[in-house]
Amino acid sequence: MTTEHGSGPTVPVGDDTSGSRSTVPPSAASVHAPRSAAAARPRLTSRAAVLAVVMCAIGLSLAYPVREYIAQHRQIAQLEAQHKMEEAQVRSLQAEQQHLTDPAYIEQQARARLNMCLPDETCYVIIDGRPGSGLPQPPRAKRSAWYVTLWKSLQQADHRAAR
Repeated sequence: MTTEHGSGPTVPVGDDTSGSRSTVPPSAASVHAPRSAAAARPRLTSRAAVLAVVMCAIGLSLAYPVREYIAQHRQIAQLEAQHKMEEAQVRSLQAEQQHLTDPAYIEQQARARLNMCLPDETCYVIIDGRPGSGLPQPPRAKRSAWYVTLWKSLQQADHRAAR
């Protein structure tokens, strides 16, 4: 073995087609070698890229079913609440139905609302009685002062004439 750049051990570089082997000193061989193992590797390997694509595909394929699952649970909760409200309404209507089939309640309502009485009773209707003692009276409308009524009628007549 021969040394080209001084004395010392030599490092074989490669084979020629001629069959002779050339050697390079160790200092020159270390210059061409990579500095570290991390610098020689690419940051994103093909395995990492495939793994990222697979993870994204799995995430996207699960997004819609999960959203539908959550929406269905909300809808179920709403329907259960609606069902409870309707059951309560059914119970109140059944109670009202029982109340309306009671003969004593029917008689009371016939007397109060329709001024009816039983065949063996004598009923009296007081015409000029105190207000509030018989049937409910509608509230009396308040009359405004004469000048307010006159002013409103003038405005209405002026509005019709403008048309």
